[in-house]
Amino acid sequence: MREKLTSAGSAALHDYELLELYLFRSIPRRDVKPIAKALIAKFGDLGGVTTAPLEQLTQMKGISEKTAAELKLIQALSERLAREQVIGKPVISSWSALVGYCRTALQYERTEQFRVLFLDRKNRLIADEVLGRGTIDHAPVYPREVVKRALAHEASALILVHNHPSGDATPSQTDIDMTRTLAEVCQPFDIVLHDHLVIARENTASFKTLGLI
Repeated sequence: MREKLTSAGSAALHDYELLELYLFRSIPRRDVKPIAKALIAKFGDLGGVTTAPLEQLTQMKGISEKTAAELKLIQALSERLAREQVIGKPVISSWSALVGYCRTALQYERTEQFRVLFLDRKNRLIADEVLGRGTIDHAPVYPREVVKRALAHEASALILVHNHPSGDATPSQTDIDMTRTLAEVCQPFDIVLHDHLVIARENTASFKTLGLI
């Protein structure tokens, strides 16, 4: 499989084979193919495996706390690499990379998370903060707290991002009402709300594209 990976690239390998190669480094002297297949079967795909909670990973046969932590390292590296593609860069010219970063961070989250991307006058990303964590279908959002953080960062514009663990990226009426309220609160401070992205497992909805902003 190593030869196949180096000669033909990762596309030539199944998800479980890539996972098998990774696990072999953490679990030596053991056939890890059944473990890799069991993980994919349980969590759906590589993304599901690496974003699964530690306690769920260690419940799997053959997965120690050490191995589970190393699997979580993949998630951390993926998020860091995606962030490096957008931080300090104009979001308009790197929009696909920005959406990719948001999806990497949120598409596998099991509860709602509300994040705000803060932009400077040149629309460069200067900060990304989680300002709300919630349940399977709700994360509390406080518009005045968003504005407070924007002023602290001296941000000129914002992009809101939250996820729908249900799998449906369609904005809810609550999402729409909250976004409009936040846009109104931002106006007196000359802070522009560029977009609100809703991340689901398979797709992403943009308020701007949908004509909601």
